[in-house]
Formats: sequence, structure tokens, C-alpha cells
Amino acid sequence: MAQIKFGTDGWRAVIGEDFSFANVERVAQATADYWRANPVKGTNSEMVIGYDRRFLSDQFATRSAEVLAGNGFQVVLTPTPSPTPSVSFAVKARQAVGGIMITASHNPPIFNGFKLKSHHGASAESTICQAIEGYLDRNPVQAISLSQARKAGRVLVKDVRPSHYAALKRLVDFKLIAKSKLRFAHEALFGVGAGCFDEILAGTTCRVTTLNGAHDPFFGGINPEPIARNYTRSAAYLKHHPHDICLVTDGDADRVGGMDGRGKYLSTHQLICLLLRHMLKNRGEQGRVVKALTTTSMVDKMCAAEGLALVETGVGFKYIAAEMIKGGVLLGAEESGGIGFPGHIPERDGIAAGLMLLEMLAMERVSVNQMIARLVKEFGPHVYGRNDVHYPLEKRSALMDHLRNHPPSRLQKSPLADVRSYDGVKFIAEDSSWLMLRGSGTEPILRIYAEAQTEAGVSKLLALGRKLTKSV
Repeated sequence: MAQIKFGTDGWRAVIGEDFSFANVERVAQATADYWRANPVKGTNSEMVIGYDRRFLSDQFATRSAEVLAGNGFQVVLTPTPSPTPSVSFAVKARQAVGGIMITASHNPPIFNGFKLKSHHGASAESTICQAIEGYLDRNPVQAISLSQARKAGRVLVKDVRPSHYAALKRLVDFKLIAKSKLRFAHEALFGVGAGCFDEILAGTTCRVTTLNGAHDPFFGGINPEPIARNYTRSAAYLKHHPHDICLVTDGDADRVGGMDGRGKYLSTHQLICLLLRHMLKNRGEQGRVVKALTTTSMVDKMCAAEGLALVETGVGFKYIAAEMIKGGVLLGAEESGGIGFPGHIPERDGIAAGLMLLEMLAMERVSVNQMIARLVKEFGPHVYGRNDVHYPLEKRSALMDHLRNHPPSRLQKSPLADVRSYDGVKFIAEDSSWLMLRGSGTEPILRIYAEAQTEAGVSKLLALGRKLTKSV
């Protein structure tokens, strides 16, 4: 039997190999056993289950529902592929004890995954995931058929998107967006976000062009991740058909990316800084800012300029969510495009981030490029890059120890100012440039991240990172 390990955000594996019906049943049974043994005060004995557009996702979701229902839980099962944040919102709004989302998010089409949601709507904490791993195979799988479960009232098939979309309209100044006459594109990357903005903005003055919105389990030959190399087709379209902005959502629509109206790539770091400025200057809000440590140092400079407390976490939005649950957070953000807002769910929401960017454009009435230029003028240029290199798992621990104990004295010409090692190892120079090395949670891959003032500077730092991998 396959060994099942939860990574940064759930369990993921190749469909038909480790991600099989038998293994999904094992995980669903362990999930039922855990929450039956650890009920959460103030919640219902209910689970919300959703799924994305991947091969067999609907069937894996159905099988999970049959197991949860067989264990006495009430289950809300979505009838159609749905965004992960819609499922997260339903868990919180319905006061369910937890949720399951069948998705592999941005991973290649051959993968699928099992994301766990806590009663807050956030990704389940590491302690919960580890506990569920401990419940694997303690008890035989108990299940009843979907038809039996529906007849007994154990499974309710319900579309969870409308209540989520209604909440998003309350989160932003929807009336302002509705009358803004914005013309924007949405690159859906063949994911579940396709059509969401059309539906939310139906009947308004906004004009939405959905790109790559077809239901294709192979995602048009890409991994549905909001990064530049996946925007080729839509960038070519925008070059000849200008819009005000192009919003991008990943495979399960919990992360955001973007391009300007003519197809120029906007990094997730730029979008995070734009949204932070918007929350401060246009919405007049205050609070702590929480970011993953692979996120641009421009956020640090913006917080210092405004006197805001900044909390830096390890990689994985669940760490940011833990801070959001405490309250008093203005914005939570990570390098991969996951962004969370107060007054909503303590979780990343690519659709919410997209609407907030539209609100920003509707308020400011200047181009997104002008806004970015304004940030660069105030805080300086920040260029980011990342390399992934193959690296044996058995050598990783020794490498991290070596890097912690033998850091470089400088990054390019700037003396080293700090070393942070609570998730990988991050070297920070006095000029705010940085280099970080961190292993993948499940694969023999080492991620090398860097930020500097120029493209050439980033290239040199990444080269240094690759050289450092050979030091052990």
C-alpha cells in the first residue's frame, strides 16, 4: 500500500498510481476517524467536499463523500467543478467541522490531490494533517453509496459558488466596479475559475474576455500555474486586442497572477505590492502584514515606511492563515500568488484578489503600469527569479547545515546582513537583495530564490545558489 504524506498543502500524487480510489478511500476514512475523535466546539458534524476539473476529480470527490457519509457525517457535495476558495468559504459559513477539495492546484495534469480544510476555511494545520496520517488504516473503510446517502439525507448536492460570489461583492466596492466600464481579460488557464468574473460582473458596465476557459483536463499542455511561460497564447492575443488588465487564476482559482492590458507579464510580487498600497492608500486600512519569506522585500520597505508590523512566515499559506485567524491582519501574501484579505476567509482567494485589483483600477483611473512605476520610484527596483534544480533528498539536511554554518560573506558587492533558517536558508544583504535555498516538501528538488535590483543581479545570485548546492 502506498505511503501517504501530506505536503505544504495536502496530499498529491499521480492519478492511477498512488492517487487511486483505494488510497482516496483510506485518506477519507482517516479524515472521518480524526474529526469524529476530535470534534471542534461550535461546529456541525458536516463536511464540505468540492473538486476541480482534473481527470476523475468528480469521482474521487463522490467516493470521499460516500466514505464520510458512511461514517455518520453530513456532507455538502458540489455538483460541478468549483474554486477552492468557494469550498473554503462554505466550510466557514456553514460552520462545518472541515472540508475536502479534490485538486492538485497548479501541478501537472497527471497529478491529483486531497486538500484538507479546517473549520476556519483555511488549509488544515500541519498538526491535523500529521494526526490524520496517524489514523490511516486504523479502521476499515466504511461507506454507503451516493444514492443511499442522498436518500437518507446524509449528502446534500449543492452549488457553493453563489454564496461565495455574493460575499466577494460585499468584500469590495462592487457598485464602483460595476459602473467603472473596465475592459479586462481573464486568463483562466483551463481551470475552475473560468467564467467566474463573467458571472460575478453580469449586468454591469464591465466587459470581460475569458481566455482559455475550456474544460480541458490536460490544461492545454501546461501546468495551470500563474507564471509567465504559461501566458504565451493570451499574451499574443492581448498584444492585438488591448484591455485595461488581464487577471490570471491558477487551476483551482485560489491564486492570482496578471498581465497588463497588452500582455506584459506582471509578477505576483508586483501584484502583492499594488494591493498592499491599495489597502493602505485607497481603503485607508491598517493592520499587520503577513508574508512568506520568499516574497519581495519591497513589502518590508512599504511596511517600514508606514510603520506597520510585518510578520514573516515559512512557505505555505497555512502559516499565513494561522496569523490571519489571530486577527488584526491587513494583508497576507505569498510569492506564488496566494493572497488573503481581512473580513473574508483566512485563506488565499484568487477571485477575491482579482476583484480587489479591479477595485483599485476603478478608484485610481490610471494604468497598472503607472502604478508600478510609482512604487519603483518610491521604493526602488526589485527583480525576482527562481530556479528549481534536482537534488537528492538524502543530501539536503547536510547541505542546509553547511549553508547555515558557512554563509557567504556578501551577496555580490553588498555585505551579508542576516541569515534566516526556519524554512530552508535565506541570506539577506545590506542592500536588501537576498538569496534563498529551500527543498521541496515531497520531491528531490531544491528551489533557489533570489531578488536584486537588476535582472543581471538576479542571474548572478541564482548562479551563486547553484554553486552553493555543490558545496556538500
